[in-house]
Amino acid sequence: MKDLIQRIFKKSGMTEKDFELNQLRRQVTVLFSLLSNLYGADKLVLKAGKLEALNLMRSTDLAERVVALQRIVFEDPTIDEIPSEKEIPAILEEIEDGIADIIARKTVEEKIERQVTEKMQEKHNEYIQEIKKQIVRESEGADNPQTLKKYAELEKLEQRGLSRSAMELLRPTSLEEIVGQERAIKALMSKVASPYPQHVILYGPPGVGKTTAARLVLEAAKKMPRTPFDEEAKFVEVDGSTLRWDPREVTNPLLGSVHDPIYQGARKNLADIGIPEPKLGLVTEAHGGVLFIDELGEMDPMLQNKLLKVMEDKRVYFESSYYDPTDESVPQYIKKLFEDGAPADFLLIGATTRDPSEINPAFRSRAAEVFFEPLTPEHIKKIVNNAAAKLKVKLEVGVDEVISTYTVEGRKAINILADAYGLALYELNQAGKGEEETEITITKDHIYEVAQISRLTPYVSIKGSDTLEVGKIFGLGVSGYLGSVIEIEAIAFKASEKGKGRLRFNETAGSMAKDSVFNAASVVRKLTGKDIADYDIHVNVVGGGRIDGPSAGVAIVLAIISAIENRPIRQDIAVTGEISIQGRVKPVGGVFEKIYGAQRAGIRQVFVPKDNANDIPKDCKGIEITVVDRVEEIIDLVMPPLKKKAKVS
Repeated sequence: MKDLIQRIFKKSGMTEKDFELNQLRRQVTVLFSLLSNLYGADKLVLKAGKLEALNLMRSTDLAERVVALQRIVFEDPTIDEIPSEKEIPAILEEIEDGIADIIARKTVEEKIERQVTEKMQEKHNEYIQEIKKQIVRESEGADNPQTLKKYAELEKLEQRGLSRSAMELLRPTSLEEIVGQERAIKALMSKVASPYPQHVILYGPPGVGKTTAARLVLEAAKKMPRTPFDEEAKFVEVDGSTLRWDPREVTNPLLGSVHDPIYQGARKNLADIGIPEPKLGLVTEAHGGVLFIDELGEMDPMLQNKLLKVMEDKRVYFESSYYDPTDESVPQYIKKLFEDGAPADFLLIGATTRDPSEINPAFRSRAAEVFFEPLTPEHIKKIVNNAAAKLKVKLEVGVDEVISTYTVEGRKAINILADAYGLALYELNQAGKGEEETEITITKDHIYEVAQISRLTPYVSIKGSDTLEVGKIFGLGVSGYLGSVIEIEAIAFKASEKGKGRLRFNETAGSMAKDSVFNAASVVRKLTGKDIADYDIHVNVVGGGRIDGPSAGVAIVLAIISAIENRPIRQDIAVTGEISIQGRVKPVGGVFEKIYGAQRAGIRQVFVPKDNANDIPKDCKGIEITVVDRVEEIIDLVMPPLKKKAKVS
């Protein structure tokens, strides 16, 4: 046999090496032919293009064609090592194994696809049988003894009902009843009650009247001239956290959806003739009125984008592969919905407790923004007294003040009062006086009992005082539009070895706050001439709560200076501001809310950066606001010289 092969080589003028190369080329050609049959010629070219193997596949060089095979079979465009002639046979064996795997996988997929098709046909047949049964049932009549009995039970239930809930009774019925939001309501009214109303986003803490204000503003706008709202304008309310985008488009309560006749349950008379049925959403229900979305920031991002498109077009468009515009059996209203869409010209009012930076910028660019203000203790007291008048109950002196210590939300304050009202009624019933026309009095003990049962704690645990303390100062923080007072303290000891003092700070307050401590070290040295490296200093945020790091800078400087120089600080003041290493007081955010938080804590004077002067509320009562540019301006005001009779804690 070997002699025969050698005679063939001699006769053809071909060497043994040429013969082997020729065999490899044929093998490669066969493999490409297999892939072409497997994917189809066009798809093979597309696949090679995506994997950057097209030029290699068309090459005359055997090794490059082998690389092309590797990239296509193993779907790896990073394979770029050109094999040697000796390596090619082994590589081709791997490629053959890979092609075998592809063929096996495709065979299994085709088998599964056939089974799926069979199952779908089976379900379709069952569905047709069910329709036939339904037709038979309808021919026999809609009602039977069982259905008539259920109907009678429903009618009986309709005759019974509870009285209105306390929250429904105590909810404001006019804009004048919404306490503490005069400026926000004025701004909202100016944007809604106009010939050209604007979409609006309402920001603010929970329970301050955002939803109620939006509803009442629409009612007021209906009665005003030169507004586009008529008496039929609806206020459609929905919670954004409950809205989710369905990628299958099977259901969409906000925008509407199409119920296809086979799998998505179009009405029977439409399903029988294969006509899809559009279901209108809330945006169409709100047409000509207001669509109010509470918790706007919680909406699914994809659904937000789709809502923005509807707001732009002022219509909702529907699509379905089952819709045939040439089918004469399609009802006119369905044809109009598919061809013209459904009207959705509404005014969007969104409410959120999130920071504006967390809201979709596309929404913010299309809407005016109105900020609702935190409620003060005086506002809470007024809300409680108004609610007591509606309940027709008497309040013991101080009840409104006690409730105001437990919450900063108007809604929560009313809940506490309603709970105390129920408790007072229970006590009357236990005493046998429930049937008598006895005036109900709610006492402070009722409030304390409700607070204990509900595990309520006073909202403000830190209070300003007339005392002086060394190394202790109040900073200001803000979270969710609610300001709060933060207690910062510092203590200093002479280091055991000069220049080797240690500086400690609680890590839970955040890395930016820790940076403020190091900035403060430079400022302290500049102002006092003392190197904090000569002291062991511990700075602590009482409670370990996270703080807006930069805004605590000035407070930390003053606390350290007080600790080092043993100078007591007034405990009826609070400061906010970022500190630069040059001693300048830089602007911070949330000044408006921080001042309200200071008021609740009984702080008498607040120091804020000069650049935040425009953020100061105009009607601050009972609190002095001082703007400062440098930290030196604050020192003598918050650390007065000690007098002989000064009270020091």
